[in-house]
Amino acid sequence: MSSAEFIPEAPDGHRIAVINHANLAHNIRVIKDWVAPAQLMAVVKADAYGHGLIPVARTVLEAGASWLGVVLVEEALQLRAAGITSPTLAWLHAPGTDFAQAVEHNIDLGVSGWELPYIASVAEQMGTPAKIHLKIDTGLGRNGCVPEQWEDLVKTAARYQQQGLIRTVGVFSHLAVADEPEREEDVDEQLRVFHWAVERARTHGLTIDLRNIANSPAILSRPDTHLDLVRAGVAIYGLSPFADRCAEDLGLRPVMSLRTRVANNKPVPKGQGVSYGYLYHTSAPTRLALIPLGYADGIPRIAREAPVWIDGTIYRSCGRVAMDQFVVDLHISPEDTVTAPVGAEVELFGERSGLSAAHWAQSAGTINYEIVSRISQRVPRQHIYPHVSEGIDG
Repeated sequence: MSSAEFIPEAPDGHRIAVINHANLAHNIRVIKDWVAPAQLMAVVKADAYGHGLIPVARTVLEAGASWLGVVLVEEALQLRAAGITSPTLAWLHAPGTDFAQAVEHNIDLGVSGWELPYIASVAEQMGTPAKIHLKIDTGLGRNGCVPEQWEDLVKTAARYQQQGLIRTVGVFSHLAVADEPEREEDVDEQLRVFHWAVERARTHGLTIDLRNIANSPAILSRPDTHLDLVRAGVAIYGLSPFADRCAEDLGLRPVMSLRTRVANNKPVPKGQGVSYGYLYHTSAPTRLALIPLGYADGIPRIAREAPVWIDGTIYRSCGRVAMDQFVVDLHISPEDTVTAPVGAEVELFGERSGLSAAHWAQSAGTINYEIVSRISQRVPRQHIYPHVSEGIDG
């Protein structure tokens, strides 16, 4: 991409998140190969982890995903409004969730317990059976039915199914520590509880077509969890779920590149305090580059010494991240006005720099999932679609 191509025609052209759909399609195909013959659900919740719900959904389906996964019914309805009719599961509900719209628009619903009678009531009023996936809490302690109440839940589901109000499509759960491969026994125990739950559901007459427990780390490290359907989230965006392996190690390609341009470059003396709180002082006369991205754009305020690529060189952020900007100490002579001039290209993470969201996550004491999903809508997305349908290496 040339400098002329770097800034798109956008209302706020000095910041951009570039979404590479060829890399997205590549990741889907790689994951499909890993999990075959299991089906692949691409998780596009939270605006597709900040990458853009509708464009990402279209690409992952074209590349071979069978299902879409979202958290909220509202997210699933956005997909339907865009004309996307693929099987879609929404699994986190609260009182007031519009189950009627979900049933009307053929959205599968995750059920942990309390929702079931409300869903059945809506289905009865509409004269259309609801499609549900029962969720068992195998040990994560979040959503899902605890094992002690599972028998009651599947009995109730079986009764509603006999009445024609629901159809139970599958059973699913979520793993707690699959991203820590050394904790194999914990995953084994969750998997044991899961298989027990499926067996009990079938004993009570429920036809379970889809067993679904594998998340991205389990997809990559535990083939015994693949079963009938896997849920791939962070991996489809080219991010590693493991602390000790990068995306390249896994054959994945980063999908988002976060870019901007230097907004200011000025000389300062030794001892110059930088940003709020003076957490950083210059150690010598130097020049400071101003980067026009801040926590209102999703850059973690807590990040310290985060890597920043400027015109081919990697520097480190200094001082506290502000709402709209942060600073880089160029560690050069104040007389040098050539290095990182105003307008120089900047990448926080992405393909050009080789930096990943994991580098920023490490600087902020968080995970790469959070870095990409928090990039705000103040940062325009530029979707590029070269050779999406030409194969993994296209």
